[in-house]
Amino acid sequence: MMVMTDHSSDESRRRELGAFLRSRRERLSPSVLGIGLGPRRRTPGLRREEVAMAAGVGTTWYTWLEQGREVRPSAEVLSALSQALRLDAAEKRHLFILAGRQLPERPASAQEKVEGPLLHMLNSLSMQPAYVVGRRWDVLAWNSAAAAVFGDYGALDGDTRNIVHMVFTSPSHRHLLVDWEEVARVVLAQFRAESAKYIGDPDFERLVALLMQSSPEFSAWWPQRDVLRRLSGVKHIRHPTAGKMAFEHMSFSIDDGSDMRLIVYTPLAQENTIAKLAGLLETAPAHRKSA
Repeated sequence: MMVMTDHSSDESRRRELGAFLRSRRERLSPSVLGIGLGPRRRTPGLRREEVAMAAGVGTTWYTWLEQGREVRPSAEVLSALSQALRLDAAEKRHLFILAGRQLPERPASAQEKVEGPLLHMLNSLSMQPAYVVGRRWDVLAWNSAAAAVFGDYGALDGDTRNIVHMVFTSPSHRHLLVDWEEVARVVLAQFRAESAKYIGDPDFERLVALLMQSSPEFSAWWPQRDVLRRLSGVKHIRHPTAGKMAFEHMSFSIDDGSDMRLIVYTPLAQENTIAKLAGLLETAPAHRKSA
């Protein structure tokens, strides 16, 4: 039997938001705000007015927020509350989700770093070419299978180690892709869709300007403003020594607040790809195995 409730999902979310704020407030010692513990203080943690003052909001308004009333805090206010309540990254993300707000993006200039556990997983994919790309599609890390199939990323740097740059300007990479035009159009449309949040970023604008000058196809297709979001597909390549190979590929977002993604290629039975990949890995130079 269906049980009817007398409150909406929005009301439930507001109540949970208020309860979460209250729990974070009560766990904090007044000393974090430089408040002394007097003998008559009985409130566990901080008082509502102390949090409100630290966040720069009104006490009554903050009280309503904890009570689950219909108030809509802005992203700026949520950030101020996060700081006042000393929330860590996971707690801040949870607060924004409960409030129905988009978490502010990391500054575009923030350094992208592939952490140890992700590197270990990347290298454990011994028979699956895989690499990690950053927000601008620069290749940040790769395994030995990726180097054997797609080439030595370690020999590239700067813009030349960028996926879009390789697809549109590298003769060897262009020859590698059997269906180059189809792949290139998909890559361009996906890149435009994912880079929309970075409009105005100098690194993105410089890359686009470089490609407009370097590639006639990019120059012709970029103004068409096609967008696409595709997380998987099949890629056919023409390897310089192994010949034709076929891979199924999948894109995985890294859930750490960055725009890094893990791209994994699984060899298919077509074109005897599995055996060809095994042969390439056996003869791969040690210095090209992974990075």
